[in-house]
Formats: sequence, structure tokens, C-alpha cells
Amino acid sequence: MKKLIQGGTVVTAADTYQADVLIDGERVVAIGNDLDIAGAEVIDASGCYLFPGGIDPHTHLDMPFGGTVTADDFETGTRAAAFGGTTTVIDFCLTGKGQSLREAIEHWHGKAEGKAVIDYGFHLMIAEANDSVLQQLQHVVEEEGITSLKVFMAYKNVFQADDETLFKTLIRAKELGALVQVHAENGDVIDYLIKEALELGNTDPIYHAHTRPPVAEGEATGRAIALTALADSQLYVVHVSCEEAVKRIAEARERGLNVYGETCPQYLTLDISYLEKPDFEGAKYVWSPPLREKWNQEVLWSALKNGILQTVGSDQCSFNFDGQKDLGKGDFTKIPNGGPLIEDRFGILYSEGAHKGRISLNQFVDITSTKSAKLFGMFPKKGTIAVGSDADIVIFDPQVTRTISAQTHHMNVDYNPFEGMEVNGEVVSVLSRGNFVIRDRNYVGAAGSGRFIRRSKFQRP
Repeated sequence: MKKLIQGGTVVTAADTYQADVLIDGERVVAIGNDLDIAGAEVIDASGCYLFPGGIDPHTHLDMPFGGTVTADDFETGTRAAAFGGTTTVIDFCLTGKGQSLREAIEHWHGKAEGKAVIDYGFHLMIAEANDSVLQQLQHVVEEEGITSLKVFMAYKNVFQADDETLFKTLIRAKELGALVQVHAENGDVIDYLIKEALELGNTDPIYHAHTRPPVAEGEATGRAIALTALADSQLYVVHVSCEEAVKRIAEARERGLNVYGETCPQYLTLDISYLEKPDFEGAKYVWSPPLREKWNQEVLWSALKNGILQTVGSDQCSFNFDGQKDLGKGDFTKIPNGGPLIEDRFGILYSEGAHKGRISLNQFVDITSTKSAKLFGMFPKKGTIAVGSDADIVIFDPQVTRTISAQTHHMNVDYNPFEGMEVNGEVVSVLSRGNFVIRDRNYVGAAGSGRFIRRSKFQRP
């Protein structure tokens, strides 16, 4: 059945205009006024914005970490994402040394199939870059449609790869047309600082931040950029949290290097003081990189506005406070790293960014959807509202004011890091490929309706 969304204001990365949107099946087939509504279900969007569905380029669903597993799987996580205005996620597929890449990918498909309620893709972690892995990457990129590769520069003895692995991955990515992502923190230095803190009896959550200083992030970012330049390749720095890293990315882009950066809503709105909350409450805010001094927030907002950073991902990695985060009582290194962030990414960026004038409405769309679609090989199928594009559309009421709370969120976790934050704007309805997932603020989707997206090779946007 056709659907006609009437009365809304269409907002893309380039334009803002009043128009009706006609959907036939999974695609947008017409945009304009006085469209033929014969046989179409009419949806009233008066007073609302029509945004392209959000694309979250950074999630960890059903992921093992620190002796436990994230509280949100592909069903609960993607449902919460939809409530928050996101219609596509790209999740990180973990690999182990000695494991075939295909085996790892099949394992991650098993986590998502039959559960995801919105569309999804995978980034592939590279744990080692031996001849076998480098050879397998051609199949991964060209046949599996997984065109982004993740290298960790931190989490020593868990995920951390050495510089040779990163450099070889960058060279191979250049050959194959893949985008290399890095978690940029100096893991060796952090490991030393952690051991020193524990020897001194410094075990509270705040020491998670003190042992992962901004200079460790800035140094690793600069090192990854230098290796990218040497390889003449392309780099995407995930979850940028501080001025030290922003400066390195800005310098690289000024030199014309193919370098991009992502930040997250938590770094734009929260600060290091949250880690000092009493009664172990600070553990709720333990993720990596850690929260920084508050003044870094305006540096990050400025970087988004000026195009130094291109995207905002959630880095969704949820653990319950009771039964998971509290595994680290008496030893901050045992607190599972990560937070429940997938549902509030889109809304916080609208409220704190577009509504408050830090970024324009069109920049909001670019940052939450379009740029990720371009960087990760999904545009124009995803990331915009245009004839021929997937009908991934968010009907958004900018007049509503609401308060974020664990009592009302839809993530499968017992706290919300943004608890009590008042935000402007609310998602009313969400369509994924022309089908309602959220309708009038109610979930009407179905587990398994989300599809795996085989993505195109990297092209410089």
C-alpha cells in the first residue's frame, strides 16, 4: 500500500522545504505538492519535520566484554534505536587471533538475524594482519559488503593491535577500497598508568579517567594519522573526546589527508565530574575514552560545526548498574566499559545542537545520517529523503519538551546516563523502508524485519 506523508517540512543535509512525500513499497517515489493520493494511506505530519532516518555508525550489541555481555542485544538495541529516530546501525563484529574472518562474520550474523527491527551493517575488527587475514579481506569487502575495518590501539592484551597491524591494514584498505577505523588511545601507556594506580590503592571509578589522559588519545590519533599518510590510505577516528585529538584531525584535514572523525553525545554533554559520583554511581559513566573536562565540549561542538568532525555515533555498549557495572567495586579496571546511549543520540544532537543554534538544521541531518551514509557506502539509498531512496523517515515534533529517564527509555538496562536532562523535540513516528516501526510513539515493528546492508566501497565524500 502506498503512503503519503502530508504537511511536514522535509529536511535534508542540503535543503529545508515544505512538501509531501509519497512512498510506494520500500522507496520514496515522489516529493512535492498536490501529489496523487489515490490508493494511498495519508499520514498527517503537520507541524513536524521529516528527517532521513538516523544512521548510528558505532554500536556494540550482544557483545562480550569484561566477563559479561552487553545488556542490549540486536532486538532490544535496535528497538530502542528506532524509538530514538535511528533506522540503521553499523555494529562492530569482533574477531580473534587465529579465527577466520568468515567465521567471525557468520557468528555476528547469527546475533542479528531474526532480531534486528531496523537495517544494520557490520564493521570488522582486525586483530592481526598476517597473510591469511589480508587475503581474506578481499572477500570481506567485495562479497560480504563489509567495507570498514576497525583496529584497536588500546585495551592491551584484549583487543589492542600493534602499529604493524594497523599499517598493513591501512595499505590493504587502500587497495580494496575500505575505510579503516581506529580506537585511538595509547594502550601501552594506559596499561602502565593503570598498574601504577592500583599499586597506590587508587581503585575508584574516577581513576578510569585519570589513567586514560587526553594526551594518550591525542598521541594515538596523531600516530594513526601519520601511518595513514605514509600508506596514502583513509582513516576514521571513532569517539573523539578531547581537544588533543581534534587538533590532530584538524591538522590532517588541512593538509588534505583523507581523515575523518566521530564524536558521541556523551562527550558533548557530560564531563569528568560524573565519574566522581558517590556510592559507586560513577561506574555508570565508565567508558573509553573517558569523559573529559567540561571545556572540551565546546571544542567538539565547534569541530562539528566547522566540519573537522563529520559524524556522531552512540558507542552504544550497555551494562546494567546492578549485576554488571558493580563487578568493578574495589577495582575500576573490572567495571565493564560502556553505556546505554543508542536511544538518545539523535534527540540530544537535535536539542543541544540544532535547537540551541550550535549547528544548523541541515548540519544536524548531515551529522546524524547523511555523512555516515556517504562514508560507509550507503548513500543515496540511505541518508537522505529523495526519489528512489529507501523510505527511512522520521516524523519529528520540534515543539515538545521532554525529560530523559530510565523510567521511560526502551533500552534493556537499569539506568540512563542522561537521567533528568530536559530536551526539546520528540520522535513521533519512524518508517524503515516504508514500514512503520514506531507509530504515534508506539512500537509497531517486528523482530527480524531489519535487513543486513551490503555496503559499497569507500569513496571520498
